[in-house]
Amino acid sequence: MEFNAENILLLGAILVFCSILISKTGYRFGIPSLLVFLLVGMLFGSDGLGLQFGNSGQAQFIGMMALSIILFSGGVDTKIKEIRPVFTPGILLATVGVFLTAILTGLFIFYISQWTNLSIKMSLVVSLLLAATMSSTDSASVFSILRSQKLNLKYNLRPMLELESGSNDPMAYMLTIVLIQLATANDTSITDIITHFLFQFIFGGLAGFGIGKLMVWINNRINLSNTSLYPILILSIVFFTFTVTDLMKGNGYLAVYIAGIVLGNAKIVNRKETQTFFDGLTWLVQIVMFLALGLLVNPHELISVAPLSLLIGLFMMIIARPLSVLICLLPFRYLPKQACVFTSWVGLRGAVPIIFATYPVVANVEGADQIFNIVFFITLLSLILQGSTIASFARKLHLDLPIEKTGNDFGVELPDEIDSSLKDLTVTEEMLENGERLADMQLPKGTLVMIIKRGDEYIVPNGSVSLHIGDKLLLISKNPT
Repeated sequence: MEFNAENILLLGAILVFCSILISKTGYRFGIPSLLVFLLVGMLFGSDGLGLQFGNSGQAQFIGMMALSIILFSGGVDTKIKEIRPVFTPGILLATVGVFLTAILTGLFIFYISQWTNLSIKMSLVVSLLLAATMSSTDSASVFSILRSQKLNLKYNLRPMLELESGSNDPMAYMLTIVLIQLATANDTSITDIITHFLFQFIFGGLAGFGIGKLMVWINNRINLSNTSLYPILILSIVFFTFTVTDLMKGNGYLAVYIAGIVLGNAKIVNRKETQTFFDGLTWLVQIVMFLALGLLVNPHELISVAPLSLLIGLFMMIIARPLSVLICLLPFRYLPKQACVFTSWVGLRGAVPIIFATYPVVANVEGADQIFNIVFFITLLSLILQGSTIASFARKLHLDLPIEKTGNDFGVELPDEIDSSLKDLTVTEEMLENGERLADMQLPKGTLVMIIKRGDEYIVPNGSVSLHIGDKLLLISKNPT
């Protein structure tokens, strides 16, 4: 059965519904949700229940649209105060680390592809191209796993890993495009490559920063009658940022990520509605993207590339990624050995390598189908071996920290323009020593009780109300200047 205008909504709804139900079961066994979505796509695909989806161009478009939203949403959640201490190592991993991983893996692929007992033969350029498509860590996988498992790590490792995964796609993208040009015998000089590379990064960064500032200004100045329209307005600017930057030969992925950081660290109206909207939308596009990529592959074709893919995947996990991380983090002596080991293990491959692997297919590079199948196999291997063991690995290396509480138990948030903060407080026996009335409590100056929660009951406070042990108070206080 093929997708068409009559059945796409029905089939899409069934796929998404089944994916969410199965992911709930998989989560109990420590299986990453994104791996489940990928496997569901394969189950319903040509070698499974027979759904036909073999258009690499459409899969590439879905991936580009989804990654724009995922990277922007990741940028919004990235706090500058958290990434500032790890900015330099994070950027080194996102650039030099990606380059070293691609070079080491590409040389290894070229070497083993020359073995006489392997049916797959690749030139040096194609070997490097295959490595380049897999050289970046996957932002969707890293964001999803670190946040869904609520990992809090020592040495600021979590913001460093999220910064790396959110900003290393441009490097892998550039390497992929340049090597496709070389593989298709385009007359491209080293000077052209370096110039194009620098322009991609510089223009992408400037476009993201400039449009991000414009996004904040528009969001705070425009007066919309319906608050639900604010996140939709921002979404339109996100797609505008990606497409215009890409048309101008800049890097659209970097632009939307930086625009997200600018917006997330500015004071904006309707922040709660915007974050809720993008949280839900990010999950939706991740599901759709992984399902589409699962449908795109023909599982029986993975068997022929399995031996080579297994060798490459293990080489990346055990040698190429750790060696690249070690070189990049060598100047930062405050990071202990176990932090470097853990960083090496969080070299997750996911949707990004698979999407980048569609570029050689669309460009008709010789052996592109093999590239796609190898990348897909290694992605599955990475999500199974690395994705399902990140939390336990952090605990074994003693890098995990207690989870810090965010927000309050009342689910109430204040707009950014209100210079106050909310927190909740549970009444203890010691607090009632001076009396049980609210007026008897010694609250800090400038702090007020907004509401009292007693079991399932909510009480509007006044000075004469009697407090009980276990009552929860929602406090509002002015932020210190």
